[in-house]
Amino acid sequence: MIYRALADVVLLIHAAFVIFVTIGGVLVLYKRALMPWHLAALAWGVLIISMGWICPLTPLENMLRQFAGQEGYAGGFIEHYVFRLIYPSGLTREIQIGLAAGLLIVNAGIYSWIYARRPKR
Repeated sequence: MIYRALADVVLLIHAAFVIFVTIGGVLVLYKRALMPWHLAALAWGVLIISMGWICPLTPLENMLRQFAGQEGYAGGFIEHYVFRLIYPSGLTREIQIGLAAGLLIVNAGIYSWIYARRPKR
């Protein structure tokens, strides 16, 4: 029971991290102190996606699920939980690179807007 609960906690942390990577730039508009945290998370997210790597939280969740007597899953968090909701066909390398580029482009736009709105000295 404890392993299942821990796996669920890892899942929630992973989901929160993915959401922060995705929309954290918008949060920075309201709370500038989040900027270094979001930039680090964004860099990690883009690196994981563009290189086709698996986030370390995925094997951790799978291991905890197996300890709990549940089945783990193949692939990464995005493919298992999010991908089927968003994309109609299988994840390809091109889609991964496109996702990474999209993250960079959207966030570059947000940060450009933040930079343009900064107080002048």
